[in-house]
Amino acid sequence: MGEAEEHLSKVCKRFAKIVPKHEPYPTTFEKKKDPYRSLVRSVVYQQLSGKAAGTIHGRMIALWPDKDHPDPEDLIEASPELLRTAGLSRQKIAAIKDVAAKRIEGVIPEARKLSRMGNDEIIERLTAARGVGRWTVEMYLMFTLGRPDVLPIDDLGVRKGAEKLYRREFTPKTLGNYGERWAPFRSAAAWHLWRLLDTQTPEQSKI
Repeated sequence: MGEAEEHLSKVCKRFAKIVPKHEPYPTTFEKKKDPYRSLVRSVVYQQLSGKAAGTIHGRMIALWPDKDHPDPEDLIEASPELLRTAGLSRQKIAAIKDVAAKRIEGVIPEARKLSRMGNDEIIERLTAARGVGRWTVEMYLMFTLGRPDVLPIDDLGVRKGAEKLYRREFTPKTLGNYGERWAPFRSAAAWHLWRLLDTQTPEQSKI
């Protein structure tokens, strides 16, 4: 077991029974991944199957064949008609253009600067972009920045996993309060609650 699993096992007998059955929460992450690119990708993937979203995302990238990813200025200048040829909806076009604008304005900083910020500041900055919700940023914190103490209380899988483990119902608020005892390894707690339901985590599905 990793340090997080040892901690969870000490503070909770129920976690102690399940964590040995699961792979440990990962400890290495692609920390340098650009938040701008990650958020553009997340917007494209929203409410779509992985295969369909991957196709659309690939078509969008291919609109700039001389680049591995469009710069913020490219997305700002691109006409909605061009972006729709990739399969993007009007709502998603507006959202990725706003993500690009927030990057140009400095609201969404580069990865190096972002990595020095606290979780709350990162959530505040990234959710300022249209179409970017708290859950999306929490997944970025957990699976890109590798922040160890994030509990996505609005994630249905995490809540259902907690309900199965503790045999009681949770609202997002009550889960947040109850989960304080898992600190400073709440990300690992969420990981094992997903595993308890045998659900595919955002990290696995690359959302």
